[in-house]
Amino acid sequence: MLNSITPSEQQLLDLLRKNARTSVADLARQLGLARATVQERIRRLEDKGVIEGYTVRLNPTYSRSRVTAHTLLHIDPKKAEALYDQLRAIPAVGGIYALSGEFDALVVLQADTTAALDVALDAVGALDGVARTQTSIVLSVKFER
Repeated sequence: MLNSITPSEQQLLDLLRKNARTSVADLARQLGLARATVQERIRRLEDKGVIEGYTVRLNPTYSRSRVTAHTLLHIDPKKAEALYDQLRAIPAVGGIYALSGEFDALVVLQADTTAALDVALDAVGALDGVARTQTSIVLSVKFER
């Protein structure tokens, strides 16, 4: 079950969130456990679906140097699931959030230039199932956690 992990597994997850590239030997030292025990816990967390994969966390300075847009979508409900799959395939898409209210979803886009962002916005708007969009470009970040 996804919600049932032990306190020691939570400690392991916390260390992996800080740096997923930490070696198993280093994790074992930090946790005071045998290397084989840590390796088995990682395998178990992956098997349970708690750990779905490993990724790169970008430096905030780099992320903020990119052009970011928040695009609100009206979606044809019959085409929503296929649409989400198509959105995930667009490299500029950094997140997709289901919403309540006037719009159905928020798509966060990031690109190196406004021209590249324009191409991504056109790609999103052209997808089957997108009825209407409204986009705001982020001018600056005042606070972020």
